[in-house]
Amino acid sequence: MAKFLLYITLIAALLPFLAVSFSPESPTDRRILVLLDDFAVKSSHSLFFDSLKSRGFQLDFKLADDPNIGLQRYGQYLYDALVLFCPSVERFGGSINVASIGDFVDSGHDLIIAADSNASDFIREISTECGVDFDEDAAAMVIDHTSYAVSNTDGDHTLIASDDFINFDVILGSKKIEASASFNISFPAPVLFQGIGHSVNPANSLVLKVLAASPSAYSANPQSKLSSPPSLTGSAISLVSVVQARNNARMLITGSLSMFSNRFFRSGVQKAGSSTKHQKSGNEQFLTELSKWVFNERGHLKAVNVRHHKVGESDEPAMYRINDDLEYSVEIYEWSGTSWEPYVANDVQVQFYMMSPYVLKTLSTDKKGLYSTTFKVPDVYGVFQFKVEYQRLGYSSLSLSKQIPVRPYRHNEYDRFIPAAYPYYGAAFSMMAGFFIFTVVHLYSK
Repeated sequence: MAKFLLYITLIAALLPFLAVSFSPESPTDRRILVLLDDFAVKSSHSLFFDSLKSRGFQLDFKLADDPNIGLQRYGQYLYDALVLFCPSVERFGGSINVASIGDFVDSGHDLIIAADSNASDFIREISTECGVDFDEDAAAMVIDHTSYAVSNTDGDHTLIASDDFINFDVILGSKKIEASASFNISFPAPVLFQGIGHSVNPANSLVLKVLAASPSAYSANPQSKLSSPPSLTGSAISLVSVVQARNNARMLITGSLSMFSNRFFRSGVQKAGSSTKHQKSGNEQFLTELSKWVFNERGHLKAVNVRHHKVGESDEPAMYRINDDLEYSVEIYEWSGTSWEPYVANDVQVQFYMMSPYVLKTLSTDKKGLYSTTFKVPDVYGVFQFKVEYQRLGYSSLSLSKQIPVRPYRHNEYDRFIPAAYPYYGAAFSMMAGFFIFTVVHLYSK
């Protein structure tokens, strides 16, 4: 009886977490753990948090050094995403450390890291594990003397107004980052950034620069004169980067916690050298749209109803015969934030694979989510696989595989006369006819 009561207690404790966990049928119905240096960040960055709540996310705010925090309990993850707004933390409380965050991401969960000029070595180490490297100089900030934000005080030009966005709708949405400007004209609104820059490895195809610095920017200590060339300069400096791991986990990394703040969201902006003054920066729209991608509200694909059968039939056979005509189909949908919508593309391919692809076909779509094609089974028998390996920039990858054996003709399935063998048939009969004629001539000739 005591054990039964213990099981009931454990189920009751875990039920609230399991009920709101990530579901392939509703990817955005999720819990997010937000770790803060100070609870004051909760109010100073409330506009960003409110935008997440309005989209159905449940936020759990904790101090980064809280001794009771943890990402999982009884082997089950309690959260589906982690937001680190604690740049100065030297060590997390509870059971959270670099290894546990790595395991969290390896399990397919999402992550946002926001650092600043006070970033600790601990936060830098986590960022390095995610594929980006912050400037090694702890006092360095991004400085730009040509693309800074105009202010009443001259300042040190560390308040950057950047509009070098990635040109990719699936990540930032199809609507341009813009805000109302003077004379009621709309122009692309720069994003305000103040913090530290980072670099990405060009050979790493999993990391993308979403917001880059201008060619005139550099990373250095704004309080001292340069004694040597800066290690990070120009467009090599990334202000905001995203990562999509091979397991479809998504990460956002930036060196400016301030860019999420209410002050930057509501602030007007005028880029140096431009006469256009925007009444509102592009921060709110930029980070809202970017968070939709990070939390799988955009670019999240699923494949269902994978089918294959002989042409003219509907049932899936246990095996195929060489040279059979077959049809392969799959339905692919994209999550729109509220529902699954048909995914339309012209680059989805299927392989008929055994050690190497024997057939590679591009699937045609009816623009309602259904992709299909027909092809002839190759004249090779063995164990084949239908394989779809779909990897498109900004979209979650699809990996589909279905195994099917292919047999040769049975002894009674071959054609009685094979057209390719007609020359041999002719040679055999001509030889018999010639031998008969030779015999007759030899026996009856004088």
